[in-house]
Amino acid sequence: MSIEVKRDDKGRIWSHVRQTWLHETPEERVRQEYLCALVNEYGYTLGQIAEEMAVVERGSSKARADFLIWRSAQDRASGLKPLIVVECKADNVTIDQTAYTQGSNYAQYTGARFFVTHNHRETKYFKVDHARMAPNFDEIEDIPHTDATDREIGALIARLKTFKEDEFADLLGRCHDIIRNREHLDPAAAFDEIAKILFVKTGMERRLRQGNTRRNLFSSEFVEEQRAFYTDPVDTLFRETKAEYRADFIFQNDEKINLKYATVIAIVKELERYNLSDTSEDIKGIAFERFLGRTFRGEIGQFFTPRPIVEFMVRMLNPGEGDIVCDPASGSGGFLIRFFEMVRQQIMADADREYQTYREQMEVDASLTDAERARLLSDKFSEIQKSLDPSVEGSRMWALSNRCIYGTDANDRMARTSKMNMIMHGDGHGGVHHHNGFLNVNGIFEERFDMILTNPPFGANVEPTDLVLDVDIQVSPDVERLYEERYGDRYGAARARVNAAKGQPIASLFELPKRNSGKVSKVKTEILFIERCLDLLKPGGRLGIVLPEGIFNNPSLAYVREFVEDRAKILAVVSLPQETFMSSGASVKASLLFLRKFDEQERADFDAKRATAQVETEAKYAQEIATERALLEVAISEAKKTRDTEARMASQKELTAFQKAMNERIRLEVRALLKERFDYPVFMYEAEHVGITATADTDDNELYPNPRVPADVDKTALELYREFKKNPASFFV
Repeated sequence: MSIEVKRDDKGRIWSHVRQTWLHETPEERVRQEYLCALVNEYGYTLGQIAEEMAVVERGSSKARADFLIWRSAQDRASGLKPLIVVECKADNVTIDQTAYTQGSNYAQYTGARFFVTHNHRETKYFKVDHARMAPNFDEIEDIPHTDATDREIGALIARLKTFKEDEFADLLGRCHDIIRNREHLDPAAAFDEIAKILFVKTGMERRLRQGNTRRNLFSSEFVEEQRAFYTDPVDTLFRETKAEYRADFIFQNDEKINLKYATVIAIVKELERYNLSDTSEDIKGIAFERFLGRTFRGEIGQFFTPRPIVEFMVRMLNPGEGDIVCDPASGSGGFLIRFFEMVRQQIMADADREYQTYREQMEVDASLTDAERARLLSDKFSEIQKSLDPSVEGSRMWALSNRCIYGTDANDRMARTSKMNMIMHGDGHGGVHHHNGFLNVNGIFEERFDMILTNPPFGANVEPTDLVLDVDIQVSPDVERLYEERYGDRYGAARARVNAAKGQPIASLFELPKRNSGKVSKVKTEILFIERCLDLLKPGGRLGIVLPEGIFNNPSLAYVREFVEDRAKILAVVSLPQETFMSSGASVKASLLFLRKFDEQERADFDAKRATAQVETEAKYAQEIATERALLEVAISEAKKTRDTEARMASQKELTAFQKAMNERIRLEVRALLKERFDYPVFMYEAEHVGITATADTDDNELYPNPRVPADVDKTALELYREFKKNPASFFV
């Protein structure tokens, strides 16, 4: 028997279990719609289900489960323990650890083996081990259907579990060994193949979770059954995955899984026990970033920024709704993903607060009837839901996904990986592209971003022979028109600059590369990225960048530091341990630089103080310069009269050296005066433990609050920085 949601013209919804009409609040709507899923998809009868049932004999009347489900109506009538507890929440409520604990407590009280937390934004399933001390629940992929046998329930508990972070390295290591031993592929090619399979698995799990299929198609059992009909069933599933994302151009039309069937089925057997999509951990981030950073070092590990570093850098810049972010060397997309997640959490929390505040106001309004209250709550709910719907153009989530996240990478594999990674984390992939991050393409151009987060490649050079080629900046006419409409004249001007540089060295677009007879010399990639990031920021925009420590202390790079100081306020410098990036194949000791580009007022203040310092210092040495120059010019004149070429050349050389020395003295004194007069405090921190070891193992982490803060650390770097911002003077007592 199937049931459907029933409503009347009085704003009420029918409870099939309680056999009564109820006012349709957002909470009640979620509950009654999920009841239909329990009956129609899982096969439970109304006789097996109790609704709004107290789960404790004494205590708060609020301790009521939305649904209790028994294995049979007879079990319920006999007073046996239920099998499943269901806890429903309104869609405007973010389901978090509090809800999981509540569901666990209800399962504990009733003796249920499973519990579910549900709204239309998220459904999660948990098994409960009553032999364990609390917390005694673990996330699983699904709950049993009504006709599940004891054996099937046992298999569900044993096989369909979520990742634990400490299991992940071993799992991917096994997958790597399978490909290495059977296919003899290099690390990059092996990554491509596993990524495709992970993408297929996630798609299958999503369909399973949405109820589009009852059976988990990503299983060795199903794949081997389908072998009778298809040469490679997993590649057939991959074709379906490609079709799902056809509009996103993630895969080439002729792309396929390039592994032997025996290899594929072996990897499926490794992965089928784990749930990649319904888990509280950032599994897609683990699946790509940890895979790159730990399993395949060196060759593609350079594109990986350790997750604790990403987390710290994003928290330091503290993104908010409306901020527009860019990573011009996006790699696997770690910074963009964490930005997206953090802002999405803020938006959801704000929506939760808005709805709860409105609900509290309605509850104390004695002039309202229950029906009026339910109608007003439903209207408010619908209004907030529309603002969160990413498919509604202009909504808060649509804006975050489509107008706030931009990234690019010069490596086509990593650009695609970053794009795939964003899709699997929710969205935001539309602004991620494959092109050179130094060039204005696809909406990435000067003074457009509130925030830049990046870990640029170290050590390589941008050579004078690296030219701006037409293929690097070419955009189809329809895309060009779209961007012109979206970004206006600033986009046109930015494109004109790069088009005018066709055939010229890329470095000629920048100030930092040194010139020799008008020609640019080669420049370190990380140095050019510093200027590019500053260019991309709006006035007042913030930058978080990973840089080799030589940038901060090498005397020959003082010009780079001065370039930065002339354009931005340095907020913080955090020195990292030598081993931080060793697991990614990099041995360079690095630091994190955080800065804020001058806003218009700061720019004007800085320029005025520099001009004043310049005038004062030039005046200070004017007489000395004039006197010495006059003496040397007389010597030169006398040498000309006597035709003493050697003396004239020596005096000319002395004059040139004097002028150069005085110019440098004036420059240094102007710089010193400027630092004195445009003075501000900078947060400095030297970290010893940042959450990752040289071998990519989890370590203590003193960067931000987390479960592994070292025992001797009273306050993390992030906490100290926030205190520093509020009251810098307290740090200089």
